[in-house]
Amino acid sequence: MPTTIGRQSVQRLLAGGATLIDVLPAGEYENEHIAGAIHISLREINRASTDHLGKHDPVIVYCWDMQ
Repeated sequence: MPTTIGRQSVQRLLAGGATLIDVLPAGEYENEHIAGAIHISLREINRASTDHLGKHDPVIVYCWDMQ
């Protein structure tokens, strides 16, 4: 179940080994992304593209929307 979290929670989860996924379009990801984030475009995210992630490991999905 998705949950919105703040910066401190993100930092704590990352320190504990969580995976950070940036779902921005490829061009935006290449221009600027959070260090250590892996890229899986929102349009491409599916079971196959996330199969390498641990089933019970924490995952943080990040997307920036200026609208």
